[in-house]
Amino acid sequence: MISFLNDVEIPDTKAEKYAVTAMLIQIALDTHELVKNDESEDKGLKHRQLTVLAGVYYSGLYYKILAAFDDIKMIRAFADGIKDVNEHKISLYQKSPDAVDSLMNSVKKVEASLFEKLADAFSKAAWKEVISNLLFIKRLIAEKQQFIKEGTSVVFEALKKLTFPKVKDMSAEQRRYLILICDRYIDFSRNIVDQSLRKFPLANELLEQRIHCIFNNSQSVAKTFVEEG
Repeated sequence: MISFLNDVEIPDTKAEKYAVTAMLIQIALDTHELVKNDESEDKGLKHRQLTVLAGVYYSGLYYKILAAFDDIKMIRAFADGIKDVNEHKISLYQKSPDAVDSLMNSVKKVEASLFEKLADAFSKAAWKEVISNLLFIKRLIAEKQQFIKEGTSVVFEALKKLTFPKVKDMSAEQRRYLILICDRYIDFSRNIVDQSLRKFPLANELLEQRIHCIFNNSQSVAKTFVEEG
């Protein structure tokens, strides 16, 4: 986010405002994901209520920051991003996509909509393509790690419903097939990032290190899965 804001050459005060705002929104969205329905005791109910209030609090902070600057354009941009995230999150968690491409598009929108709206506001299509795919890769790596370790994850449960709708307990071969699907999307997005960065050298040294770290993590996860298999 900071690398992007440096590239659009806005004052440091605005760059800090937008970066903090995006972080607060993401914290709010992540906090609401922590709300669980499997606690029936009064203590569990209170915990859920406090979690919801925490998410609302962070959302209120983002609006307060932008409202103080009378920044209607960015309030609208971030609000549109939040709307997209919530719509695609519902689709993902309800396992409603009717095709793998639709599922993966929802995953990407959940991860990248906030940044995409910010990039659109500054007409920075190159940044939008790079970062949306990078965030998508990062999420798929995390989902794959969880699937390998625990046997389940949100994305892989949705993949299973689409690929093996009648299977209750997957075989090792079926699990490997889902991993293969995930790897194909990671590789495809990685190629997009590589090609984009060759055309538009957007990354500074720190961002380049972060990109390489994510890519290397993807390779290590794949290697671990092969060894375990």
